Amino acid sequence: MTIRAAIFGASGYAGGELLRLLLDHPKAEPVAVISRSQAGQPVAAVHTHLSRLTDLEFTSALPEGEDEPEVVFLAGPHGYAVDAAPPLLDRGIPVVDLSADFRLKSAASFERFYGPVPAGFARQPEFVYGLPELFREQIASSRAIASPGCFATASILALAPLWRAGLVADGAPVSVFAITGSSGAGVTPTPTTHHPRRASAFFAYALDGHRHLPEIEESLSTVGGPAAGRIVFQTHSAPLVRGIFVTATVPLTAAMDRDALRAVYREAYGHEFFVRLVDGSPDVAAVKGTNFADLGVASSGDVARVFVAIDNLVKGAAGQAIQAMNILFGLPEPTGLKMSGVFP
Repeated sequence: MTIRAAIFGASGYAGGELLRLLLDHPKAEPVAVISRSQAGQPVAAVHTHLSRLTDLEFTSALPEGEDEPEVVFLAGPHGYAVDAAPPLLDRGIPVVDLSADFRLKSAASFERFYGPVPAGFARQPEFVYGLPELFREQIASSRAIASPGCFATASILALAPLWRAGLVADGAPVSVFAITGSSGAGVTPTPTTHHPRRASAFFAYALDGHRHLPEIEESLSTVGGPAAGRIVFQTHSAPLVRGIFVTATVPLTAAMDRDALRAVYREAYGHEFFVRLVDGSPDVAAVKGTNFADLGVASSGDVARVFVAIDNLVKGAAGQAIQAMNILFGLPEPTGLKMSGVFP
C-alpha cells in the first residue's frame, strides 16, 4: 500500500516540512504540492534543502483521475482550510488541517481569537482534534482531522495526566510559561519575527491572550474537569529558530514527591513512542527535527512543575499531522517518523 498524498500551502515552513517527511515515508508518496503563488516552479526553487530529492513542481489545483490523492494536508494560512476542506470532504478525500480553522468547538472562542465565524465553520463537528496521545480512537474513526497548535500540543501533554487523574487543585491557577522559536510565525517576516529583531531578543507576546489557550482548555475539559478560566497561559519569543519549551506550574490536591509524579506520567505515556520521560529538564536541542516530545517533572511539595520540549514544525505541526495520517490508514504510528535529533 502506498498512500497518495497532496499538500495545499506547500511553499510555507509547515508545508515544506510535510514534504520532507513524506518523501522519506515508506508507505506514502507526495503526488501533488499546491501553491498558487509558486505554481509552475520546481519544489527545489523554494525548498532548496529538497533539491535532488523530488522532481515535483508546484501546481495551482489538485489533480484528478488516477492521480487524485487519498489524503490531503492543508498547510495554508488561517482562513484557507475553512473554504478548502468542505469540497474535499464532499469528494470523500480525508483531510488533515494544520491551521486553526477547525480546532475549536466553540464559535465564540473562534470569533474572539480569529475574527468573524465563516460559513464553513459549520463543518467543524466533523473534525477530530488530532492529538494522538489523547484522542487516538477518535482519529482512527474520522476522516477530518484538526491538527493541534504547537503551544497547545506541548501544554496539553504537560497537563493532561494530572488533569485526567483529578490531581489538580481547584483553588489556585495553573501557570503555563511557554517559549517558541521564530519558525512558528511562518515564512513571511513581521516586525517581531524578522531575524535582526529576533536574533538576540527575548520577550512576552499575546499579552491579552494567546489563541492556543482555548485549544488547551477544550482538550483538558474533555479528559477531566472543566478547564476554562483555570489556566494562566503566557507565551514568549526566544532567539531560536525551532522549538517549543513549556513550563507548567500546577497546584496539586495533595503533596507528591518527584517519584510519585513520575509514576503518574509513566502510567500516562509509558506506552507512547513519541513521548519520552527524561530525568531533569528536557532540552529543545534534543528534539530538533524529530517528532518526539520530551517531558520532565519536578516537585515542590503540593506544587508540580512539568517541562515539555518539542520541535514546533514536527511534533507541533507536520510530524503530528503525519502521525494522524498513519492512524487514519491503519499504519503503525512511528512509520516514516523515526528521525533522530541532530546534536550538537
